[in-house]
Amino acid sequence: MRTLTYTADAADEGRAIKRIIRSKMAVSHGQLASLKQKNAVLLDGRSVHANEIVHAGQTISLLLEDEAGGVAVPAEGDVNVVYEDEDILIVDKSAPLACMSGVQHPDDALENRLAWRYRGENYVFRPVNRLDKGTSGLMAVAKHAHAQQVLQNMLHTDAYVREYLALAVGRVEPESGTIDAPIGKADGATVRREVRADGKRAVTHYETVLRGENYTLLRVRLETGRTHQIRVHLQHIGHPIAGDFLYGEEDARLPGRFALHSARLVLTHPVTGERMAFESDAPRVFYDMLAAGSAARPDSNV
Repeated sequence: MRTLTYTADAADEGRAIKRIIRSKMAVSHGQLASLKQKNAVLLDGRSVHANEIVHAGQTISLLLEDEAGGVAVPAEGDVNVVYEDEDILIVDKSAPLACMSGVQHPDDALENRLAWRYRGENYVFRPVNRLDKGTSGLMAVAKHAHAQQVLQNMLHTDAYVREYLALAVGRVEPESGTIDAPIGKADGATVRREVRADGKRAVTHYETVLRGENYTLLRVRLETGRTHQIRVHLQHIGHPIAGDFLYGEEDARLPGRFALHSARLVLTHPVTGERMAFESDAPRVFYDMLAAGSAARPDSNV
């Protein structure tokens, strides 16, 4: 069980406890309703009604009970955990590795591996944002519903910044810029997206890190979070990501993946409010391809 606490200050004097919980502890209406049903709202150690009046110096405690475990089959496998505490987990995901267990990969996804890591603990997989199977790098996973809700509310704001390294085909010009083009599902497709007038607003910022003969390594920051956004936007400007079998061409040097890596994650901790930053360099193959230049076809022996 995780206990969240808050000490009322002078500004909280005379307020109902439910108002403080919603505003100061960032608890959603649904979560508060659940806590009330379980008598899990405490004031100085005693269970109280949501309308209880609070005085400065009193301590509010919320008891977050352990939840029923998820349905994913635990499966042993490597997970590169770069940070962990009672509330969040920062993982450097390998590729190709799916985030979620599903029909195509029922027992070999990050969800399965984390279920193995926390087996016996009623573990529920709560990703804050997801990475495609073919994308590697940093992603945040919440350890309880409150942390997930707080972090997901930060998505697409300055409180939660995601930057990627992408190896784009060709010489990208200009060296930096913004791609502002709406994205929607392609006609007749189940997965593929495209830039289209009736799509949802999508904004991607990029800058050049390194140039090679036939590739450009870009640092990319998302302002919005559409499905396949970076992949679609770079293909739209004529520079698909190397190895992208859906929006460009497969490359034998990138088996089962493409050259996109979540390289930097900056977030505000959902409980402590601490500003945290994590970095992960792109796989060596990105730099090898940048230096080598020419592309390798799927049937290549490279």
